Amino acid sequence: MTTPSASPRETLDAESFYSKLSHLPTLIYWGIHGLALMALFTKPSAGILALALAMFWVRMFAITGGYHRYFSHKTYKTSRAFQFVLALLGTTCVQKGPLWWAGIHRIHHRESDVPGKDPHSPKDGFWYSHAGWVQDPRWESTPFREIKDLTRYPELRWLNRWHFVPPAVVGVTIFALGGWPALAWGFFLSTVVLWHSTYTINSLSHVFGSRRYETGDTSRNNPWLAILTLGEGWHNNHHHYMASCRNGFFWWEWDPTYYVLRLLGAVGLVWDIREPPASALEPRQELPEAA
Repeated sequence: MTTPSASPRETLDAESFYSKLSHLPTLIYWGIHGLALMALFTKPSAGILALALAMFWVRMFAITGGYHRYFSHKTYKTSRAFQFVLALLGTTCVQKGPLWWAGIHRIHHRESDVPGKDPHSPKDGFWYSHAGWVQDPRWESTPFREIKDLTRYPELRWLNRWHFVPPAVVGVTIFALGGWPALAWGFFLSTVVLWHSTYTINSLSHVFGSRRYETGDTSRNNPWLAILTLGEGWHNNHHHYMASCRNGFFWWEWDPTYYVLRLLGAVGLVWDIREPPASALEPRQELPEAA
């Protein structure tokens, strides 16, 4: 017995439904921006401000120390259990899963500042490099070919697929404990500030700052962005020797992510922290600051 085919009207309705559904991530993304702005009309208590700051800095470390320096570059080693903790904490940042993040970042290094191939190069437009690329369907899927070393862990694959569950749980918990003011400041506003702080490394760190090393791309060192992003602003250093866990190559280059990882190393949670070799630190002529 054959199954009746769908009528043209039913097919059209289905296509319309899935077309609308495909725009859901974009609606959520800008919806969170709108809710973050509403937070500015809510007077926070000292405790809520402390929550917002803690949610920003802890999750910033989840991106810099977890998604970036561990999953993307493997600049240190850790146990499978703590690897999962880093991945779980990273998903609360609402920047998708660890496999997607690491895969996209590895493409960025391989194709750095190649127009149309680098996911977020200012050569494709400053706004595109900052946040526009997030909405580009070309970068929506996880590039599994780039992260074969990570896909062998089923728990990471699960987190990557269900990356929206941990931040939803965090948001519901914050609301249950502190109501709308806590949710608005501690989750929505801190998340949006976290997003755009992270994005500055894709955009501003390829436009403003100084260059110590010739790297074949436009990466630059920016001390102000290093303060904002726990050491990620030493971007020219990083592109010069990305295998280093330490982005601030010299003692005067502020790199809190590295300091925290050293503390974690002291208590045995991480080990084999990779340092830049002496050959990578040789002084090079700095290029002038970007106009």
